Amino acid sequence: MTQHLKHFIEGVSVEASDGARMGLVSPISEDRYATAARGTIEDVDRAVGAARTQLDRGEWSRLDGSQRGRLLNRLADLVERDTNALADMDANAIGRSPFEPRMMDVPNAIANLRAAAGWANQLEGRTIPTGGYMGVKTLSYTVREPIGVVGAILPWNSPLMITTWKLAALLAAGCTVVVKPAEETPQSALHLARLCQEAGFPDGVVNVVTGYGDVVGRALCEHPDVAKISFTGSPEAGRAIQRIAAPLFKRVTLELGGKSPQIVFDDAQFDAALRGCSMGLFVNQGQVCAAGSRILVQRGIAQRFATALAEAANAVVVGDPRQPGVQMGPVAKKAQFERVNRYIRQGLDEGAELLAGGVSTPDKGWFVKPTIFANASNAMSIAREEIFGPVGTIIGFDTEEEAIALANDSEYGLAATVWTTDLARAHRVAGAMKVGAVGVNCWSPLDANLPWGGLKTSGIGREGGIAGAVAYTEEKVITILLPS
Repeated sequence: MTQHLKHFIEGVSVEASDGARMGLVSPISEDRYATAARGTIEDVDRAVGAARTQLDRGEWSRLDGSQRGRLLNRLADLVERDTNALADMDANAIGRSPFEPRMMDVPNAIANLRAAAGWANQLEGRTIPTGGYMGVKTLSYTVREPIGVVGAILPWNSPLMITTWKLAALLAAGCTVVVKPAEETPQSALHLARLCQEAGFPDGVVNVVTGYGDVVGRALCEHPDVAKISFTGSPEAGRAIQRIAAPLFKRVTLELGGKSPQIVFDDAQFDAALRGCSMGLFVNQGQVCAAGSRILVQRGIAQRFATALAEAANAVVVGDPRQPGVQMGPVAKKAQFERVNRYIRQGLDEGAELLAGGVSTPDKGWFVKPTIFANASNAMSIAREEIFGPVGTIIGFDTEEEAIALANDSEYGLAATVWTTDLARAHRVAGAMKVGAVGVNCWSPLDANLPWGGLKTSGIGREGGIAGAVAYTEEKVITILLPS
């Protein structure tokens, strides 16, 4: 039975103002399984108005940090209660193996909410000594105030987890929000909004408007009552958001993907590095912003490592992820399927050696074979551009200095991994990486207590950790004259 999804505005499920709808298509069968409200500018205006009212004079504006924290903890309890339902929503929407969101995304979402519950009453001001005012002593101090209404624009690859990155922090800071989920994956954001209502958040604090980016996303960026845009997605979309938001001087946080290197030195624990590189390539069909798709391997072990990684790729069972034994489902949408295959063809045309996988031509569904290229150079498009699919490129190096230079020779700077048993080398190389996060002998972990974000084309700002909550505040300074 086809699902009929609506917006969630001021605590009520509502249709689009003009009644328009959009179809949601299964990446497994290519059949339409749901429809959702196709948002309009009027819908965004209504949602922003509800959020602004709560921020300025609603019940939400009168809650202190500890009260917001209690609500966030209740929300975490409800997400934990609905783990299976939320995991299945995301898995079905993008064709993902159901165990992955159960194992990673939902636990991470719960952790985000619980961590933010603790931050809600830790957003402290400070006192600042000064020389006084015209010879008279003063007391100067700062307070942290919520930045305002936030427009949260979400990607389709890990919908629930990334929604909570934004939602947990901004609610801890006292902001209100209009969420714009990716058009392919609105279910978990809508369910989370209903859980906010069940947890006791006042209606209008959390609103969800479904629809397309060129209408709903643009309207959020242009709306004068939206103080900040928090976006996760492609660099192209991030650039467009900056251009639209700039005339109104909106604050922005942009997490824009990467082309993350995994550096494997010849002293690394071979099997651990092989498992780690495989996970960094193939989790969520490679549709991960921090996917370790550039694999830099020291030449002494490069041939052996390439052969082993190709064998690991060939061993991955691709198919309907709901079936027993299947390890990898399809990519999330037709455009992504075409994009990944286009890059595989480019890799062949540029002269890289294909060791596993290749161009995929399934009868039905957007299934892509795990693909490994070797004997590649860092100048190739498959090494420089984000593919967002299960495609890895192996590049050889000789020295530590060469590895660092290759790793940093990228427009991206989100994450990196270093595989070595030499502790001094691990510190040297990690310190030299021009990225936001480095994992040594592990994939860069996503933890609610750690800040996450990149440099260069990978974005602006940080999410996660207390820094993520501070980013939804403005610091106000107050000075009081103290005459004797």
